[in-house]
Amino acid sequence: MKSVKAAALVVCGTLFFSTASMAQEQEAQSLEQLLDFVKQGQVVESRENRQREQRFVQAKNEQAQLLREAEAERTRQENRSSELEATFEENELLVTAKRAQLRERLGGLAELFGHLTSVSGDLSSNLELSLTSAQYSGRQEFLEELIAKMSGTERLPSIAEIERVWFELQREMIESGKVVTFNTEISRPSGEKVEQRVTRVGLFNVVSEEGKYLQYVPSKDTLEELARQPSGPYMGWAEDLVAATGETGFQKFGIDPTGPTGGSYLAAMINSPTLEERWHQGGQIGYAITAVGIFAFLLAIWRLIVLTSVSSKVNSQLKSDSASTNNPLGRVLKVHEDNPGMDTETLELKLSEAILKETPKLETGLTLLKIIAAVAPLMGLLGTVTGMIITFQAITIFGAGDPKAMAGGISGALITTVLGLLVAIPTVLLHTVVNGRAKRIIHLLNEQSTGIIAEHTEGNLRK
Repeated sequence: MKSVKAAALVVCGTLFFSTASMAQEQEAQSLEQLLDFVKQGQVVESRENRQREQRFVQAKNEQAQLLREAEAERTRQENRSSELEATFEENELLVTAKRAQLRERLGGLAELFGHLTSVSGDLSSNLELSLTSAQYSGRQEFLEELIAKMSGTERLPSIAEIERVWFELQREMIESGKVVTFNTEISRPSGEKVEQRVTRVGLFNVVSEEGKYLQYVPSKDTLEELARQPSGPYMGWAEDLVAATGETGFQKFGIDPTGPTGGSYLAAMINSPTLEERWHQGGQIGYAITAVGIFAFLLAIWRLIVLTSVSSKVNSQLKSDSASTNNPLGRVLKVHEDNPGMDTETLELKLSEAILKETPKLETGLTLLKIIAAVAPLMGLLGTVTGMIITFQAITIFGAGDPKAMAGGISGALITTVLGLLVAIPTVLLHTVVNGRAKRIIHLLNEQSTGIIAEHTEGNLRK
C-alpha cells in the first residue's frame, strides 16, 4: 500500500508540475483559472494515452497477421519442395531409362562416334600449329564445337559434320605437299600490320613477298615476321622462291623440318649467334687476340714478299758473273772481288762477317712470329678463365636454374680460346714458310762462301 501511495503521489506531483508549468506558460491570472488549466491537462494526457494504446494494439495485430502469413508461406514451400523432390526422382528414373534406350539404339555407332571424337581432337591439335590455319580459318572452332557436341548424350553429329571432318583431313594432307601464295595480313617486328602476298611451302615455312621468314602465332591467329632472320644463303633462296612463284621446275630453298610441330629447329637456328656475334662475345681479350693475329698475318705477308724479292735477286746473281750490291749474295761476292789477293784465313773471316751482316736482315720478324704463335693460346686461355669466373659468379648470385644461360656463359668464355688457336695455328704455319725462305737464302750464302774459299785456296796452291 505504501508503494501504491508513493506512486500516486509521484503521479500527482508530475501532473501538478506539468499543470503548473502549463499554467505558467499560459500565465494563469487566478487560482480558479489555474485549477481549470490542471483539469484541461488531465484531459489531454488521457486522450494521448488512449491514442498510444490504440497504436500498440494495431501494431500487435499487424505482427500477428504477418506471422500467420509467414507460417502459411512456409507450409506452402514445404509442400512444393516435396512435390519437386518427387518430380526429380521421376525425371532421374526417366533420364536413366532414356540413356539406356539411347545406348541400345546407338549400338555400333557409339564406337564410331568415339573414334570420330578422338580423330577430331588430334586434328584440332595439329591444326592449332599448322601453317595452313593462316590461310584457312574457322576450322578449329568447328572441331571444338563438334567435340563438345559429341561429348554430350543429347545431340548427335550430322552426316555433313562427319564429312567435313574427313574433308579437313584430306585438305591438310594435300596442302602439306603444295607451294601456294595468298594474300594475308602480317605483323612486322615494329608492330606495324601490313597486307602482303605470302608464299607457303607445305607445312614447313611461310615467307613474305620481301623474302622474309614468317611464323604463325596460334594465340593471335596471325603471321608475324621473325625479328631475327636466319643467316647464310637462306634469305637469298627465299627471295628466289618468291620471285619464281608460278614457274615450273626446281628451286633451292631452306625449309624447317620441324615446321608442322611449331618450327623449333628454325627458332634454334636463328637464335644461334653469328660469327660476328661470337667474336664480340670474346670481349676485350678477344679484340686483343684479333689485333695480334692481324699484326702477325701482315708481318708474315710482308716478310714473304720481301724474301721472295730477295730470292729472285739472288737467283739472278747466280746467273751473273759480276757481283751486284742489290742482294745479299752479291754483297758477299763483292768482298771476294774487292780482295782477290787476300790469304785464305782472312778471306774466310771476311766472308763470314758478310754473311753474319746479312743474316739478321733475312731473319727479321721470325722471332716475333714465333712469340705470337706461343702467346696467342695463352691469351685465349686467360680470356676463358676470366669468362668462367664471371659465369660462376653469376651462378652464385642467380643460381643454376636456367641451363641455357649457364651454357651461354661458358660458350662465351671459350670463344677466346678458339680465337687464340685461330691466331696461333696460321701463325705457326706462316712462321714455318717465312723461316724456310730465310734459311734457304742463308744456306745459299754459306754454300757460295764455302765455294769461294775453296776456289781461292786452290788458286793459291797452284801458285
